Amino acid sequence: MSGQGTRRTRPTPRRGRGVRLDEHLPVDHSLSRVYRVGAGLTGLVLVAFGILGLIDQIGVFDTGKHSIAGLNSNGALSILSICVGALLFVGMLIGGNLASTLNMVLGLLFILSGFVNLALISGPFNPLAFRIPNVLFSFVVGVMLMFFGMYGRVSGGLPHDNPYWRARHPKLVEDERRGREAAGRRAVHAHRAVTSHNRQGPRRSAG
Repeated sequence: MSGQGTRRTRPTPRRGRGVRLDEHLPVDHSLSRVYRVGAGLTGLVLVAFGILGLIDQIGVFDTGKHSIAGLNSNGALSILSICVGALLFVGMLIGGNLASTLNMVLGLLFILSGFVNLALISGPFNPLAFRIPNVLFSFVVGVMLMFFGMYGRVSGGLPHDNPYWRARHPKLVEDERRGREAAGRRAVHAHRAVTSHNRQGPRRSAG
């Protein structure tokens, strides 16, 4: 209706809102650097292992003993290692939530791979030529990737400036924002009162 002012209200965050890369975790955020480092280091190790396996020209599905840096390998495992390492490099370049999620997903797959290939070691079907050191390596890499991916993201004691905590608790974030604004207004009023008192003091002295 005409004659009535339009009151603008600040939109309140919605519950259940997903964590968006551009809003909650900028690429240059400190957590993003952790995810980048984890993905990059692991990717470098896997690519180096795969390249060394290809240089030795091991058969694609050879199940013999061909040791590369203490781990058994064949052509299939070498190619797979290079592909996974390249995928981690992509995560390192992009950073943010993608790198975190990629680290967690690949970490879980490495752990599952360790269990699956552990069951295949003693059988006739062992396409990746796994041995016990390979299984242990798969577990270690999986746990390491899971740690890097979950760092600062999955915890019960995240600080309130953590982007994931803020995304999960929009009401508390809004309450804290209002509290800071109220404290700022009180500080401004106090400063004005002190300034006004100081100005009136010299005037009374001069009178």
